[in-house]
Amino acid sequence: MLVLRLNKSGLPQAWITLEEAAKYYSQDRVLFELGESKRVLRGGWNNQGFQSRLTLSSIIGCDGKVTPPSGKVPLNNRYLFRRDNYLCMYCGQKFRIPELTRDHIIPRAKGGRDTWTNCASACNRCNCFKADRTPEEAGLSLIAVPFTPNIYERFYLMNRRILSDQMVFLGSHFSKNRTWENVNNKDNVGI
Repeated sequence: MLVLRLNKSGLPQAWITLEEAAKYYSQDRVLFELGESKRVLRGGWNNQGFQSRLTLSSIIGCDGKVTPPSGKVPLNNRYLFRRDNYLCMYCGQKFRIPELTRDHIIPRAKGGRDTWTNCASACNRCNCFKADRTPEEAGLSLIAVPFTPNIYERFYLMNRRILSDQMVFLGSHFSKNRTWENVNNKDNVGI
């Protein structure tokens, strides 16, 4: 389990280990807890026979300097395919990671850039068919408009084992651009 650490204003700062979270608790730097998932760490025994215990929440707000994270999400295939829910943005089918490619909507050969808003997940077949043409030139259409993930979506992309209460917190701040999130949503076969 990773703990989602927030700053005191509630912005996500990092995914941290249980040991790192325990350090924040022991330094009395946890200002608030969110979420329902708890984990109990057990420590040593004192001379009266009592074992120390520390209960950790899955989401903690910590004291410290409030600095907004950079918000920049690196564009890589792992994050791109996860953003697109492992769907080909042309045929709408779900694929495993090795079966997906990064498609440049405006091809690089025509001046297209390697940005979140110009890239989409595509299966090998659709990407080969499209080649170095725009979707219009190839007679294809996107099932959704590509977008740059916000800070909360960034933390979703960074962690593959998100607890349900962490997902509720992050998901409540997702942009409305994730229109295909539930399309063809079976198991996360790419994970």
